[in-house]
Amino acid sequence: MVKVADRQAYLDAMLAAQRPGIAEIQAFYEHRVGMICTDPSVMLMPWDDHLVHRGDGVFEAMKFVEGRLYQLDPHLERMKRSSSAIYLEPPCSWEEIRELILEVCRAGGKDTGMLRVFLGRGPGGFGVFPSECPESSLYIVAGNLHVPKESVYEKGATAFKTSIPAKQSYLATIKSIDYLPNVLMKREALEKGYDYPFCFDKNEYLAEGATENVCIVNREGKLVIPESTNALAGTTLLRAVDLLKGDLSVIFRGITKEDILEAREVIIVGTTGDAIPVVRFNGKPIHDVQPGPVAKRIRALLRQDLLENGTPL
Repeated sequence: MVKVADRQAYLDAMLAAQRPGIAEIQAFYEHRVGMICTDPSVMLMPWDDHLVHRGDGVFEAMKFVEGRLYQLDPHLERMKRSSSAIYLEPPCSWEEIRELILEVCRAGGKDTGMLRVFLGRGPGGFGVFPSECPESSLYIVAGNLHVPKESVYEKGATAFKTSIPAKQSYLATIKSIDYLPNVLMKREALEKGYDYPFCFDKNEYLAEGATENVCIVNREGKLVIPESTNALAGTTLLRAVDLLKGDLSVIFRGITKEDILEAREVIIVGTTGDAIPVVRFNGKPIHDVQPGPVAKRIRALLRQDLLENGTPL
């Protein structure tokens, strides 16, 4: 029979239980507790937080490199839009959340890492009613940053059309905790031996990757970006467009599978990898099967922008 424990015995057993991945954690904060901690063995969420068992919450992820946090304010602005879309107010002011993010980054003691912010409906029950939760929850965690190997930029990556459809327009534009479709996309990519999955909407237009945006350079040398109707507008991609606007023309329109195969370049843009060139799609070659100049240019511009304009820790 399973032992029935008192509080102390349960806490001792819980702290002794194996926790895969805790070596990756630098520091974390939970608003309910009100303290930053650097011991990941006690990084635990309440089971009855609706963020956990209903996916009722939103999140953001941003990186800090060499003591500079990138795109902090654009990430917070998007989080405000996401939380407003699901009628969720944070347990403190957005200004306080901004400062807490910086404090958690500093507390980890490293100048490079990945910072994630989770805003949930809060603990209070296992139903679906938001009224169960008297106060929303806030979790902030800094962990190690894992960037793609340099060989990915030198040789390029592969991608394919996943069988997982794009999210409904309403949900696609909210960065919610519910990432099950994204998880299934990555699973299928691993199963089929591709690096990245691309999902398409019901009209067979490109939407996005599992955790990244996708754009192409067409035969005329213009940067073409999918309209953000079935995809989340990425902060990194939007910043790249702003940095590139003097270099080449940018078009927002639908992208088909044929457009991808006829493109000069296919580029994955996201927080972790900046700009990753795709040289094969569905097993077929893209242009000359070599990383192109626009992908390299975007990566260089984003790196420079981080060092020059990132928020100092």
